[in-house]
Amino acid sequence: MKVWTWVGSAVALAAVGGVAGFGIAAHEQLSEITHEPPYRLQSAPQALEPATPSPIDDASLRTTLATLAENPGLGVFHGHVTRAHDGAVVFDRASGEALQPASVTKVLTAAAALSSLGAQDRITTEVVRGADPAAVTIKAAGDVWLDADALDELAGQIGQADAVFVDTSVWDGMAEMLPGWNPLDIDGGYVAPLQPAMLSGGRLGGETTGDVPRSHTPALDVAQALADRVGAQTVGIGPADGEVVAAVESPTLVERLDLMMKHSDNVYAEAIGREVALARGTKDAPGATLSVLEERGFNTAGVVLRDNSGLSTEDRIAPKLLDELLHDATVKPELRPLLSTLPVAAGEGTLLDRFGDLPGRGWVRAKTGTLDGTASLAGTVTSVNGNVYTFALICNDADVLAARRAMDEFTSALRQY
Repeated sequence: MKVWTWVGSAVALAAVGGVAGFGIAAHEQLSEITHEPPYRLQSAPQALEPATPSPIDDASLRTTLATLAENPGLGVFHGHVTRAHDGAVVFDRASGEALQPASVTKVLTAAAALSSLGAQDRITTEVVRGADPAAVTIKAAGDVWLDADALDELAGQIGQADAVFVDTSVWDGMAEMLPGWNPLDIDGGYVAPLQPAMLSGGRLGGETTGDVPRSHTPALDVAQALADRVGAQTVGIGPADGEVVAAVESPTLVERLDLMMKHSDNVYAEAIGREVALARGTKDAPGATLSVLEERGFNTAGVVLRDNSGLSTEDRIAPKLLDELLHDATVKPELRPLLSTLPVAAGEGTLLDRFGDLPGRGWVRAKTGTLDGTASLAGTVTSVNGNVYTFALICNDADVLAARRAMDEFTSALRQY
């Protein structure tokens, strides 16, 4: 052993020994410390009573909202506002007449999914190995939220393979592009051809959020990504037949709804709508959504749904239905998870850049909607007096930016009452 190595080792051992000696002495001193029993928080003698909202001047509120509703920036404007705790309608303008809704359509999709599937629902994607032990097939089940972690998990269960196929038959009979959709929206980042397995909604370039270009072959992309991980050279579409050798689960329904609503993702909305449809034994996803709502007592008369996302220019929804769903979520537990998925004004998602200078900042939570000439907003706001309001506003034939500002001012006024 070199001298300098031996010296260094000796110094290190001395230091360790010193620390050890200190530790023994400290332990002996601390062991002699006495203390009182830990504090225990006692149960409240009686249940707390919920706070009662302060009385307000209803006439003043109605006058304020009626005045703001005359803003020409709103275009053709229909709306409905309800006070949650007593169900009082404080504003109604042609709310039973359907207009082009844009992405507030996703409120219907989310409500139907929560009602029929449950908040903790998950989608299981399996991989099977058939007669050829060197080939595996992904049995696509509608999980369009797959990501790198999910594929790593599948690859770890599979090991090596020479070929990877994907079976997309679960959505057979369902169109990949829906009425009123523009094929240019695929490259624009708003939608992908509807196939039952995708990486982050079919986004390209490894992106997981945002309106980035989407794939024209999203299911094959999943197969290719798995093939890259298991060393396979062959990728294709084929039936799944064989023994299950790997499986992965999607996020819960509430987690998937949160991604759908906060960022207004059309692909996610369509996938959730199709899951509802298949659970009901049908291939008509928009029809299944309406059927679920009708069975739960909501009036869907006059509603036209060509899709579950609101991207279709042929959709028509009355604001009253949207507001009734949101009000139901405030007073009953089944739809309550819907409220937490709504973006916070000036805080996140599609409301990140809105309400910045208005009283609704941080207090309005709402689903947005935007198409050419259409702007919509549906959600909740808590007032300074403790009142919670639900609202649904739809503007057609409007300048979108002007309509957005006018709706932000309208809902911010509710904050004052």
